[in-house]
Amino acid sequence: MILTTLKNQFLQELIQYDVTERNSLFFITIEECLAINKADYFLYRERELSIEQINKVAKVLSELKKNVPIQYIFHRTYFYGMSFFVNDNVLIPRQETEELVEWILRETPKNTPLQILDIGTGSGVIAIALKKYLPEATVFALDISEKALEVAQRNAKENKVSVHFLQEDILKVTHLGRIFDIIVSNPPYVRNSEKREIALNVLEHEPHLALFVPDDNPLLFYEKIAELAHQHLSKQGKLFFEMNQYLAKEMIQMLNRKGFRKVVLQKDLSNHDRMILATIE
Repeated sequence: MILTTLKNQFLQELIQYDVTERNSLFFITIEECLAINKADYFLYRERELSIEQINKVAKVLSELKKNVPIQYIFHRTYFYGMSFFVNDNVLIPRQETEELVEWILRETPKNTPLQILDIGTGSGVIAIALKKYLPEATVFALDISEKALEVAQRNAKENKVSVHFLQEDILKVTHLGRIFDIIVSNPPYVRNSEKREIALNVLEHEPHLALFVPDDNPLLFYEKIAELAHQHLSKQGKLFFEMNQYLAKEMIQMLNRKGFRKVVLQKDLSNHDRMILATIE
């Protein structure tokens, strides 16, 4: 079989994805399995493939047809210019979270010895990216999941940054132990009733613990973190959240009730209310 025939077969079998995503998945697969990037494909598309090469791609295709995210298949994703190990103990980081990191970096002086806390760190992408681009900062990262923290620690080591990881259930924490200049969190925020909007590859494979909240208390993590932040932020400290696009009004009202005087809402690239910044003064 030649490469172009393999591509046609690959695209025909992934009927649950749109054409753009199918093409993207194909080029990721051949780069990982065959060391052929997208540019090389057009040079080598008439190349005859070995049985071993065909079988490698077929194995990936089989997993994709089961809606397994490609990041879990190859245990690799990319975030803010860095490579990260991922498995099904952690969420796959999204573009919106990169936008959150970009906003934090725009709002933060680079050569300042800040104290930063990332709550619900998962794979560690936020904490690690902030430490990479704010090298003078001391960064702490907290998560309830021991297995998620193992992933985050591996990623910190691979990206050669020092982050202090803590295993805690934030809903049970009463004191953070120090004052922070920045507290950031991307906690669970998808309501159970919104599951119908979630893609099958997410719904069937990514950890629900990190995704979903009860319909009758969708801000439970935000309320707890806001209370802790109000007690443990420095005078000019900042609280950043990624949030549910449908709950912007409720978020602003909650933060005002918790004592945050200035609240700034930020849209993502899809024009959804996705991020929020709150300060006490």
